[in-house]
Amino acid sequence: MAGILVHEWLAERGGSENVFEVLSETFPDAERWCLWNDSNGRFEGVNETVLARSPLRGKKALSVPFMPLAWRMLPERDADWVLVSSHAFAHHARFRGPARDVPKLVYAHTPARYVWVPEADGRGRGLPARALSSALRPLDRARAQEPVAIAANSQYVADRILNTWGREAEVIYPPVDVDRFASEPDLRERDLRILKALPDRFVLGASRFVEYKRLEEAIRVGALADIPVVLAGGGPDEARLRAVAESSAAAVHFVSDPSQALLSALYRRAALLVFAPIEDFGIMPVEAMASGTPVLVNAVGGAAESVIDGVTGAHVREWADLSEVNVSIGRALTSAPEDCLRRAGAFGVKVFQDKISTWVAAESGVA
Repeated sequence: MAGILVHEWLAERGGSENVFEVLSETFPDAERWCLWNDSNGRFEGVNETVLARSPLRGKKALSVPFMPLAWRMLPERDADWVLVSSHAFAHHARFRGPARDVPKLVYAHTPARYVWVPEADGRGRGLPARALSSALRPLDRARAQEPVAIAANSQYVADRILNTWGREAEVIYPPVDVDRFASEPDLRERDLRILKALPDRFVLGASRFVEYKRLEEAIRVGALADIPVVLAGGGPDEARLRAVAESSAAAVHFVSDPSQALLSALYRRAALLVFAPIEDFGIMPVEAMASGTPVLVNAVGGAAESVIDGVTGAHVREWADLSEVNVSIGRALTSAPEDCLRRAGAFGVKVFQDKISTWVAAESGVA
């Protein structure tokens, strides 16, 4: 008998989807469940909850009040264990039948941020959201007592789990395809043209163009270091970022929605990746290190756990303190590519698969 894998909703792309994909490969015999599957063929054969057959399908914000109930309406199943990949309410999942009483384990990307840390997630700041959060917190905390064990994707998240759910969590860092970024990318002609038009050396900022990603810090770092800047991505914050770029002493180049191959090439050419947001883990710093590139990261958050200060980059506590940022830039730029590559290897897919397999076997009691 095998286990059951449970995830939130499934989309075409996303960090938690990447984890679920590797979990699916690690436990190929496991049955899989999600709220709804909108992955456009990326994930096939995944069962869906009742929400998938309702008008709420795909409407994440509107579905929040109904998610806990949907996870308690799962059908009768038989299994040795249930492993839940949760960043909202999937850890509430309970099947009927024999699977109801088997060990449930949770791989937590985070307790729902808009419920527990609304200051870190704009979706939780409005009055209706705050009222809903107050109602959901006791239920969420109670349901978080059901798993026999919880793993967190960083120590930063493990601390949040302790503070919100009152549970200890083991840290198992998520899988990153480090081999892909350590290899020379296969660039298409369009990507080659874009790359040829960029400086030979630059400070890189890459992500969705949204305010909390703080890409303006990459522009400020470029100005301080007298190095051109490349901002790669796209999103609603682009106009503001272009205005910041216009007033900067640094030459700033924008690359819209780069392909994965082009992003890999940008990592490899960059002198430094600037990653200023407070993230639960932060995959991009690991990708950059896998490319041999050091990273300047926020000293708060999961990225500070992957980037070793003074070895594979540097940490910044106060981005408004130009003297601190300047010193950190110098420290990061002395990082050796081989140290970056070695550190990135600690977050590879095989490392994750070995750790999660060992953890599931030990905590479920099923060898």
